[in-house]
Amino acid sequence: MINVGIVGATGYGGVELVRLLLARDDVNLCKLSSVSFEGKKISEIYPMLYGICDDVLDTQDKVVDACDVVFAALPHGLSQTLAKECIEKGKIFIDLGADFRLEDEETYKKWYGCSFEDKALQDSAIYGLCELNRDKLRGARLIANPGCYPTSIALGLFPALKNKFCSTKGIIIDSKSGATGAGRGLTQTTHFTELNEGFAAYKVGSHRHTPEIEQTLSKMAGEDIAVTFVPHLLPINRGIESTIYADMNPEYTLLQIHDAYVDFYKNEKFVTVMPLGTAANVRNVRMTNQCQISLHEDKHTGRLIISSVIDNMVKGAAGQAIQNMNLALGLPEDRGLPILAPAF
Repeated sequence: MINVGIVGATGYGGVELVRLLLARDDVNLCKLSSVSFEGKKISEIYPMLYGICDDVLDTQDKVVDACDVVFAALPHGLSQTLAKECIEKGKIFIDLGADFRLEDEETYKKWYGCSFEDKALQDSAIYGLCELNRDKLRGARLIANPGCYPTSIALGLFPALKNKFCSTKGIIIDSKSGATGAGRGLTQTTHFTELNEGFAAYKVGSHRHTPEIEQTLSKMAGEDIAVTFVPHLLPINRGIESTIYADMNPEYTLLQIHDAYVDFYKNEKFVTVMPLGTAANVRNVRMTNQCQISLHEDKHTGRLIISSVIDNMVKGAAGQAIQNMNLALGLPEDRGLPILAPAF
C-alpha cells in the first residue's frame, strides 16, 4: 500500500488528485492539508466527497511525516522548502506548481519573481513530461509536473520537431483553456457573468508558461526556439485546445507527417493521433488523461497546423502527476488513470 498525501488539497488540482487517487486500491490517501480550510473536513468544501472522504484537513508537516509520496498543489514560491524537507526525509515529492520547472534561475526570477533556494535541489528535479523523460522518471524522487498549456503544446509538436517536419522559426501557438485553469480563487474575469457568453485572449505575450514551453521545445528540437504564445479563456470548466502554426518542410507531405506521428505515438497509452480529415475536440478527452492530436495543412501558406487537446485538470495536472508517481515507483504507467471520456 502506498501512503500518499496532498498539500493544497482544496484547490482544483488538489481535489482532482483526491478524486483519482480514491479510486485506487493500492493507495492509502492518508493525509490532506489546506492552509485556507485547516481543521475542516474536505467534504465540507467539496460535498461530493461526503461519506467517501471525510478527512480533516491537517498541516503540511503532518502530511510529510505520514506519507511516502507527497503531492504539492501550491502557488509558485511555496514548494521549494517543502520539497527539501521531503527529500531529506526520503519521500517522493511531486510538485504541480512552477517552482522546479525552469532550469535557469534568471528566467525563473524574470517570470515568477522568485529565486532558487537550493541550486543542487533544483538540478536534481526531473521534468515530468512522461513521453519525453520516461527513463529519467523511473525511480525519481523530485518531479516537476509540467504546466497544462506546455503539456498540450509539447505533445503536439514533439514528432514534428524531432523529425524536422517544420521550421523552428516563427512558430505561433493559439491556446484555449477552460476556467479551471485559472484556479479556484475568484477574479474579475472568472465571475460567471464575465466569463459566460464570452471568449477573449489574456496575458498576450506575457504568460508565465512561455519560458517553460520554449525550454521544452528547445530540448525536443536540439536548438533554441522562441514562440509566439497567446492563451484564451473559454466559458467551459475543463479542457485545453492548442492550435499550433509552423512552416511545413516542403520535403514532406501531410500524409507522410501523419504516418510518422502515428508511428511515433503508437506505443503511448495516453496520446492518440486522429485520422486525417478530423479535428481534435476537448470534449473527447474530458475527464481523461488522454491527449488527442489532429494534423492539418494550409496549402496556401505552406503551413502545418497541429491541434492538440487535453483535459487541463487531468493530463494537464493531476493525471500527469499520478502518471509520474507510477513511473517513479515502477508501477504500470496507466494504473488508476482514465482513458475514456463520457459520451455526453
